[in-house]
Amino acid sequence: MIIAGASLVGLTIVASVLLRAWQGWLALKRQELERHYAPDDEKAGLSLGAARIEISDLKERIKKLEAIASGVDL
Repeated sequence: MIIAGASLVGLTIVASVLLRAWQGWLALKRQELERHYAPDDEKAGLSLGAARIEISDLKERIKKLEAIASGVDL
């Protein structure tokens, strides 16, 4: 009975610590997103443009990989 109670207390402690860590990680990611997409930031336009270029490059790579997978030569 003591072992079961101690295990339950230990499991509760571990679960609460993991929940707290998860919430901290989510808060960190939220801050990163707010900082990255802040409209007051004068670099926001530049980083958004760079992100669009990167996305277009990734789309081009995906098209090439799909063509290779289907056996079509580019």
